[in-house]
Amino acid sequence: MAALVQHRGTGRRKTSVARIILRPGKGAVTVNGRPFEEYFPNESARALVRQPLLAAESSDKFDVIVLANGGGVLGQAGAVRLGIARALVEFNSELRPKLKQLGLLTRDPRAHERKKYGQKGARKRFQFSKR
Repeated sequence: MAALVQHRGTGRRKTSVARIILRPGKGAVTVNGRPFEEYFPNESARALVRQPLLAAESSDKFDVIVLANGGGVLGQAGAVRLGIARALVEFNSELRPKLKQLGLLTRDPRAHERKKYGQKGARKRFQFSKR
């Protein structure tokens, strides 16, 4: 039996983590066992997921299996985007400069800022009273 060819990538965004498996196929994307059109209801999240595949011109060459957890819908979509880009680089390292130039291999460092003690939130303050 021939060994199964697959390429892996891990993406993170905010508190979301996505584990990606790329297998040769027809271009099906499944997220946590569901079709990605069903998992990501809005078009902006779907566009994020498709971005690295379109940039590498390989959207119909691979089946993408995603295991995503943590965070919200858009955070998970960002994590999937980074994971797919990393898996594509593992598949073909010549794609790296193009993906890097488009910013698809950069982990977005923005995350939730913690609430500060003695105040209402991370930035918001209680109303100041002079008298």
